[in-house]
Amino acid sequence: QVQLAESGGGLVQAGDSLRLSCTASGLPFSHYTMGWFRQASGKEREFVAAIFWSGSTNYADSVKGRFTISRGATRNTIYLQMNDLKPEDSAVYYCAWTQRPLSDDPSAYTYWGQGTQVAVSS
Repeated sequence: QVQLAESGGGLVQAGDSLRLSCTASGLPFSHYTMGWFRQASGKEREFVAAIFWSGSTNYADSVKGRFTISRGATRNTIYLQMNDLKPEDSAVYYCAWTQRPLSDDPSAYTYWGQGTQVAVSS
């Protein structure tokens, strides 16, 4: 059974940094993409960043230069380092898994975590 668990969310001020973590267990394949999405209240879920098995990455334009996705040595843990946070970054952040390389489409992702809340005050 695949399980994804996020952690690291919280309440911060604009300009602060946070690092989110996602640990996966029971992954069925060795070549896959893990990604971060976010969903603000009343809005659709949107792509943030993804990292492929090879280490290649993909970012949404809105976070390029501020957020960095990376993974741990065992590849079943990924991180999202978020710098220079803005109020518009406030959302529930989800970790997800797909076999499709670096997809930014939420419908391509098979497994999802429960999410972690990030709130940025101005």
